[in-house]
Amino acid sequence: MAIDFSTIRRVLLIKLRHHGDVLLCSPLPRALRAQHPHLEVDALVYADTAPMLAGHPDLQELHVIDKRWREQGWHTQLSAEWALLQKLKARRYDLILHLTESWRGAVLCRLLGAPYAAVAAYPRRRHSRFWRASFTHHAALPGRLRHTVEKHLDLLRVLGLQPAVSERRLILALQDSAQQRIDAHLRAAGLENRAFILIHPTSRWMFKCWDEDKMVQLIDRLQSDGHAVVLSCAPDAREMASLASLRQALQQPPRLDLGGQLQLPDLAALIARAELFIGVDSAPMHMAAALGTPCIALFGPSGDREWGPYTSADKRRILTADAEDFPCRPCGLDGCAGSKHADCLSAIPVSAVTQAIAELRP
Repeated sequence: MAIDFSTIRRVLLIKLRHHGDVLLCSPLPRALRAQHPHLEVDALVYADTAPMLAGHPDLQELHVIDKRWREQGWHTQLSAEWALLQKLKARRYDLILHLTESWRGAVLCRLLGAPYAAVAAYPRRRHSRFWRASFTHHAALPGRLRHTVEKHLDLLRVLGLQPAVSERRLILALQDSAQQRIDAHLRAAGLENRAFILIHPTSRWMFKCWDEDKMVQLIDRLQSDGHAVVLSCAPDAREMASLASLRQALQQPPRLDLGGQLQLPDLAALIARAELFIGVDSAPMHMAAALGTPCIALFGPSGDREWGPYTSADKRRILTADAEDFPCRPCGLDGCAGSKHADCLSAIPVSAVTQAIAELRP
């Protein structure tokens, strides 16, 4: 049932997930305000993911839940949660869009008393009377063949708002200070005025990573062909150890290695400066899509149709194993039988990546 958006003043988006997931909800504020400029759109996310939406031109306020509250004791957590609830209540939301199946969102819809609240019709929640009654609108889920961004936008469609194609793109704002820091790194490496390929070989889920020997072959080939290669990874111990092992196996060091040295705003600035991004199913891949940087993404067990880079076809290449050889993918498991190693990802040859590079580079 469509709603009358002229009666809506404030909207709250709730997306309590990881970094890439949060970035994938960035089209919603634009789609809402493009058709209804009078709306004030806020978002509620975890504090560590806030950089994904910070500076968004169509967001009024960005509320956060800090996971560290729990570490500081129950009294601190209770006080912080109560202060957040009062802040949200003071905004008097007319519409809440809950973008996951967490119970916190359903409870907040009840506590905040918004006249309208929308959520996807998650199968695991359909038998809960409390869950169903917490929302006025339930968007039908089409299955595994629809991108996550489009599933988010379905919450608007079920309310009667049809987003135009121009309103669906990802949005990631760049910080001036971050761009200045990245310019300094590139200048020190002699890359200030030279094109470079950024490779981010890791993910917080290591089973999504391509085989080290293949990544080494790729980087060695690129560097022998005269390409400047820049490496990056998150400041996570496992990812940094993985990148260190890869780096040690290279015939020559990369032109610039920023592994573990960058916070999210700096990584965004680096991705924006690259002529090409190569990586796996990870938040930086989504950042590249948002920033318009041509992107090559390698997918194994995870679903590329749901989670692939959401950008125009001329700026992306999604590489997967042959469907006839691996009809089981995407299985969604953390490697074959949960082994942390995915045969379908290992099956992607280096030649497939080099061909994609030739297709995407001008």
